[in-house]
Amino acid sequence: MPTQKKRDTIDGLRTELSGSRGLVLTSYRGLTVADFAAIRRTLRAEGITYRVVKNRLMRVAANELGNATLPGHLKGPTAIAFGSGDEAVLAKTVLGALKAYPAAEVRGAILGEAILNLAQLTALSKLPTREVLLAQVAGAFNAPAQQMAFLFAAPLQKLGRAFGALAAKKSTEAA
Repeated sequence: MPTQKKRDTIDGLRTELSGSRGLVLTSYRGLTVADFAAIRRTLRAEGITYRVVKNRLMRVAANELGNATLPGHLKGPTAIAFGSGDEAVLAKTVLGALKAYPAAEVRGAILGEAILNLAQLTALSKLPTREVLLAQVAGAFNAPAQQMAFLFAAPLQKLGRAFGALAAKKSTEAA
């Protein structure tokens, strides 16, 4: 029978797990307390929670939520970055924050039901954010309409310039 403190910890982990869209699993062995605090500050600025978890309690929380993917990846000292926003931002921010600390080893990530290794997570971190991708798609849809408007306006512009030149010529002849 778990103690009340462990039950509260499991409830907190379950809440964080259910509210996150992605997890990045890391090893924290070799980090000092100051290093860990600096990483947390960097990640907190992007709305990412980074905490050390007890593997056994995290397994219980994941099993209670029906998450069969996570328990198999909890081995050794584990710290997890919980992100509720854009997955590309999560990957980019976590990898950027951990770059200065080679002791922190990234084990992989879980995005929904997908399991990513370090190479896949690095590739994801190089993608533009969701807003940039949406802007690129909108620009691609808008480009043909802009070109068509320019092509339809070109003859009228040429006609206007021709009338302007004709009027200038008439005014110089009259003077």
